[in-house]
Amino acid sequence: MRYLHTMVRVKDLDLSMAFYRLLGLEETRRHDSDEGRFSLIFMAPPGQPECPIELTYNWDGDDGLPSDSRHFGHLAYEVEDIYAKCQHLMDNGVTINRPPRDGRMAFVRSPDNISIELLQKGEAKAPAEPWASMPNTGHW
Repeated sequence: MRYLHTMVRVKDLDLSMAFYRLLGLEETRRHDSDEGRFSLIFMAPPGQPECPIELTYNWDGDDGLPSDSRHFGHLAYEVEDIYAKCQHLMDNGVTINRPPRDGRMAFVRSPDNISIELLQKGEAKAPAEPWASMPNTGHW
């Protein structure tokens, strides 16, 4: 057995792809089905095509599906510099739901309400502002 991918349904394909690009993922492959009226876009960290997220976009909407997108826990990505990544996300309008106060872990949400855990590669960074005193926003 081997890991294949994590699938999440998205409501706005362009907005969701832009969010995952901000995280540092890139499109690795795509399948558009005219007959099934859906698109599957696989995005992964550079050089790691074996670790994709599959964005599933139904062209006619997802009205019959759960609205909170919370039928699984979260996606997790290791980052080189958690402070720089969180700053980059904030600079582009992403809310940091759980700031990296400990220099190790943060949570954000995608446009489709998917929790994304960001973990500092290696040892935790020393606590630093504005992160050390930043409160949580919402939940993750």
